[in-house]
Amino acid sequence: MPLKRINRNIRSLKRYRQVLGILIKYGFGHIVEQLNIDYYIELGKRIVSLGTASRELERLTQAARFRLALEELGPTFIKLGQLLSTRPDIVPADMLDELKKLQDRLPPVPTDQVMAQIHRELGYPTEELFEHFETTPLATASIAQVHRATLKSGEEVVCKVCRPGVEAIIATDIDIMMGLAYLTEKHFPGGDLYDPIGLVKEFRRTIYRELDFSREGRTTDRFAANFAEEELIHIPKVFWEYTGQTVLTLEYIAGIKISSYDELEAAGLDLKVIARNGADNFLKQVFIYGLFHADPHPGNLYVLPGNALCLFDFGMVGRLDDDLKLHLTELLLCVLNRDVDRLIMQLLYSGDLHDESNIKEFKRDLTEFIDDYYDILLQDLRIGKLLIDFVRILADYQIKFPSNLMLLSRALFTMEGLGKQLDPDFNMVEQLKPFAEQIIKERHSPANVAKDVAHTLQSYQALGKSLPRDIKEFINRINRNKFKIDLEHRGFERLINDLDRSTNRISFSMVIAALIIGSSLIMQIDKGPMLFGFPMLGLLGYSVAGFLGLGLAIAILRSGRM
Repeated sequence: MPLKRINRNIRSLKRYRQVLGILIKYGFGHIVEQLNIDYYIELGKRIVSLGTASRELERLTQAARFRLALEELGPTFIKLGQLLSTRPDIVPADMLDELKKLQDRLPPVPTDQVMAQIHRELGYPTEELFEHFETTPLATASIAQVHRATLKSGEEVVCKVCRPGVEAIIATDIDIMMGLAYLTEKHFPGGDLYDPIGLVKEFRRTIYRELDFSREGRTTDRFAANFAEEELIHIPKVFWEYTGQTVLTLEYIAGIKISSYDELEAAGLDLKVIARNGADNFLKQVFIYGLFHADPHPGNLYVLPGNALCLFDFGMVGRLDDDLKLHLTELLLCVLNRDVDRLIMQLLYSGDLHDESNIKEFKRDLTEFIDDYYDILLQDLRIGKLLIDFVRILADYQIKFPSNLMLLSRALFTMEGLGKQLDPDFNMVEQLKPFAEQIIKERHSPANVAKDVAHTLQSYQALGKSLPRDIKEFINRINRNKFKIDLEHRGFERLINDLDRSTNRISFSMVIAALIIGSSLIMQIDKGPMLFGFPMLGLLGYSVAGFLGLGLAIAILRSGRM
């Protein structure tokens, strides 16, 4: 990896040292060593001194230590862990369970800094904007904290304010993550299979979207419009005069957290009705509107009088277009109907399954996967877990699964778990069936079939128009000897880098040998400045050769390749 890929300003170097030190503290020194960091960042000394985790940490599982390391590394890495918790295709089951426990509660930012941030964003001090602003936050998180306030009009609101300076921290951390991703792909066998660079790019896009609170406000308005006619669903109103990129002001709604079961029962609410309403609303988000809440944990779901639900925090959402909804529906129906052949045909047709996949072994594993669910009663079947297990099988065969479907798998797993907690007899399959059947019915309706035929004819018409021109251009290029075929060699990058490094070491060794030979010849001549009876120039040559030779030996030993 070129040195320019790593941001070398002082701030990044200090953060590199901090990140690597924390990884080593929690027992991941062997990974730091394998990344060969010092080779790329020239500091004249080791960035960190490799050590071992304390005895207390050694008693914890690797997954638990990784979670604790992410929490200590701060906001950006906590958000990365939350993203990884949605990727069962690359994260083992035990690690997935630990990452779901990630806590992003940080000490609150001093109130004067919060007020200064509001002033910068909205252009007016808080005392001119609000009748009252609560100094104690309702909640604090890695990116923002929430304060209750009262508008001059008397309306009760909550203000979500971005933590001052968090953008700079995130920018530095993402730069470090990208450098580590390049090193992982380069130095870890099979590291490119998990596409660490692509993962960091996806994370960068996600977290920068989450940093824009005005975007979250627009998403909140879209959910409100989608469910405007629903009496049992409430979405907070956005106050746009008090909203900007780093400040989001929403209607304050008092309710009971959906996981506070005793409080719900004490308020006379029906837990079974709440479970059905929650599932019905979530499935409408997915199959009707194609825009769903991707983080429906209990803190984002409150219950209102009349068994109504209120949804909060639309910073993380998923989207499904019509094709993806149909693809998901057909995959689910194939699994529920235990039709392995149709399932493989569906994956082949969609392009998810490529020629390099071993279809015979893949079919065997899918059959075993479906057999595991064969004896489970329909009411006991967990669709969320089924999807996650299915994704893991796809990952074993390097089959890409759309990221939005992974978000959906995690969200569905969470909603299903909440439903079971509220009502032990809750059955997500029964809730899902009407939506799936409607998707299939609409897809194969005469109107949609005619629409697909029209699109196909238009594509052939466009092809027919461009084909003569393309053939003419092709022949002209051949006649002008300008026809080129670019061949790309894949998998040789590491070999080329190793050969380059070996060549440099050989050249270095030849320079050292030349210094030793030249110094030996000078030692035979009693001319020039003398030191202890020996020619000073010869002693200097020996010293330089010895210093360079020692450095070369250390570099070879540290690489682990003799």
